[in-house]
Amino acid sequence: MSRKTAPEMTREQMLEQAKSGLNTGVAKSVKHESAAKHVTGEAIYIDDRQEFPNQLHVYALTSPHAYAKVTRIDTSPCYDIPGVAYVLTADDVPGELDIGPVEAGDPMLADGEVSFVGQPVIAVAADSLDNARKGAMAAVVDYEILQPAIDVEASLAKEFFVTDSHTQKRGDAKAAIAASPHVLKGDIHIGGQEHFYLETQASSVVPTEDGGVIVYCSTQNPTEVQKLVASVLAVPMHKVLIDMRRMGGGFGGKETQAASPACIAAVISVKTGRPTKFRLPRREDMIMTGKRHPFYNQYRVGFDDTGRIQGIEIVVSGNAGYSTDLSRSIVDRAMFHSDNAYYLNNATITGHCVKTHTASNTAYRGFGGPQGMMTIEHIMDDIACKLGKDPLDVRKRNYYSEHDGRDETHYFQKVEDILLEEMTEELEQSCDYQKRREDIKTFNQQNPILKKGISLTPVKFGISFTATFLNQAGALVTIYTDGSICLNHGGTEMGQGLHTKVAQIVAETFSVDIDTINVTATNTEKTPNTSPTAASSGTDLNGKAAQNAAMTIKQRMVDFASSHYKVDKEDVVFSNGIVSIGDQATMTFADFAELCWFNQISLASTGFYRTPKIHYDHKKARGRPFYYFAYGVSCSEVILDTLTGEYKVLRVDVLHDVGAALNPAIDIGQVEGGFVQGMGWLTTEELVWNESGSLATAGPATYKIPAVNDVPEVFNVKLVENRANPEDTVFHSKAVGEPPFMLAISVWSAIKDAIVSIADDGVIPYLPAPATPEQVYLAIKRAREHKVQDDVSESKILGETA
Repeated sequence: MSRKTAPEMTREQMLEQAKSGLNTGVAKSVKHESAAKHVTGEAIYIDDRQEFPNQLHVYALTSPHAYAKVTRIDTSPCYDIPGVAYVLTADDVPGELDIGPVEAGDPMLADGEVSFVGQPVIAVAADSLDNARKGAMAAVVDYEILQPAIDVEASLAKEFFVTDSHTQKRGDAKAAIAASPHVLKGDIHIGGQEHFYLETQASSVVPTEDGGVIVYCSTQNPTEVQKLVASVLAVPMHKVLIDMRRMGGGFGGKETQAASPACIAAVISVKTGRPTKFRLPRREDMIMTGKRHPFYNQYRVGFDDTGRIQGIEIVVSGNAGYSTDLSRSIVDRAMFHSDNAYYLNNATITGHCVKTHTASNTAYRGFGGPQGMMTIEHIMDDIACKLGKDPLDVRKRNYYSEHDGRDETHYFQKVEDILLEEMTEELEQSCDYQKRREDIKTFNQQNPILKKGISLTPVKFGISFTATFLNQAGALVTIYTDGSICLNHGGTEMGQGLHTKVAQIVAETFSVDIDTINVTATNTEKTPNTSPTAASSGTDLNGKAAQNAAMTIKQRMVDFASSHYKVDKEDVVFSNGIVSIGDQATMTFADFAELCWFNQISLASTGFYRTPKIHYDHKKARGRPFYYFAYGVSCSEVILDTLTGEYKVLRVDVLHDVGAALNPAIDIGQVEGGFVQGMGWLTTEELVWNESGSLATAGPATYKIPAVNDVPEVFNVKLVENRANPEDTVFHSKAVGEPPFMLAISVWSAIKDAIVSIADDGVIPYLPAPATPEQVYLAIKRAREHKVQDDVSESKILGETA
């Protein structure tokens, strides 16, 4: 129904409109608030902003060595290049040089030593990026080369770690394994992943009159950038304003590592008094920034004749790179998710943050969870192969269950509202799994060259920051006298639809059209002390904070109407842009807002939310680190060429739990996008470093993200229907950013299933991730030759020194 202004509408028309129902509140498939701008190219990113007069552009000269002492820096030749205005070295930083997000160890510029190929040594500012690059290349830097640590297994053997290790223990794993009828042990290498956001790291800084700065930054973590910029400038945080309207993708890569370009640009801007922009070219972005942590995981598992696990020991070793960054929390999450969907009664899980002389690895969608899940899914496939069973039967045999006491994790959190059994049964039937399994068996028997594989895998993913204090958010809601609403919150928009969902929440609260709401750029002056937009918690936290702010204002308006018109508060009804006040008055929301203002009612409020119930005692290795779990199941079918190792994903069926969906269309988009990105991680996205520590895959010519032709020919995605999250989440929704990523494990497992069909019964093929055609070919060769992975020694499994 079209909206009319107040003078055009009669009371009857307003009542009719009130009954018509809100079209843009929660549970509606409202389009992304910037969708039109995205597809037309009108969306403004950092590099699209109008340049300021006298603006400088920055280029960083980086280390060509993985590990070396810096013996001499001569920047005088830089100034011979026309347009060069300033050269920044570590000695020129007025405040703290270190910009480590959690622990020290990340100098903004190299200070006497370099620790990875690509580490910034100096930064040159000039009137153009080309002149800045030329100026940087003119600098003279001498090094004394040292022996780098590049291999994660070698560093693990030497206990070369960036931080302390951690162990979670439940029951007696060693005794349970010893008493088991069957035992398997082994290891698996799981590759990292480049974020490959469309917009590279970028910041544009404007100096202010009081020695501060305004920083326009592509970051998932405005408050951390604010804090670190203030630190390097040696000024209080109130002199630093961070403004972030949107990112061209983040995926975790801009949670901590957006700080370096922002800090460098800020120091140069203050030093020169000129606006300064630092945008990384693609190659420099790839060599200077960290990736998803590659993991080297080891295991020993005991199980019975049915495939049920009796005891298990897992060691997860994340390649942290040269510094801590967020590695402790990432390895912790890998440990938390080493069970995935399976009950581990007797389990010992150990996590190491291994140091290598590569770029410091960082957050990435799933935050260690995918690397933890991969090991247990690998184990499920191997148990099935050993026993000659369907891997799905082994998985279901080990599921968490509320019926027989198998509902507590190895870190002692109760698993509630377990949906996996019924979701698996529903998908198993809807995708016709059993018939397709038999058809594939027949196909493989009849085709000596082409082989098919199928796999159905689950996901149980914990939602909340593992660093408990980060589970908080704020928001600011303002209603103007024309009824329009300004909304600001601490979350950042990176294309995932966060602003749209939070606007829907506010629209639902006031029962107004979403078009009346403007979500403004994330701004550290409007909403301070924000947590990063990460851990799938953007809507959970910021949506709830915005809802609380809106409810505060709404309650003021209701209280006023009740007092002013002498009616019960229950008689004040907001509906579809109309406010009905008993039988005393009916008016548009805009007219009511103006009436409130005339009567001196505050129409602005902050809102705050902190996630309840969560806690984790790191020393005792027990607690409730997650508010709730999101569930999903996926079935993938592949076909591969045994002569070349090439393969194609033929069909994918997904059933995913989002609670009560806030925006079904956006949620399905997140599931589809997360799945394809996860598929890329496990199949094509191979990171390769040479022996000297240089990244050989530093661009799209050598690093392959999924393209449109890689998307499955048949891709069915369905959200679990009529499932309200029982916890006090915003409108009973569940997070959807990260959990779908791990559904793609079914693709890797299906490839492995196809390889199993080539090997003799009981021969377990070894397939590392990513399963590139080269790795698939080698796995086929090993399977045919009955060469499986070597057993891992007891000392390696137990984390002991040999």
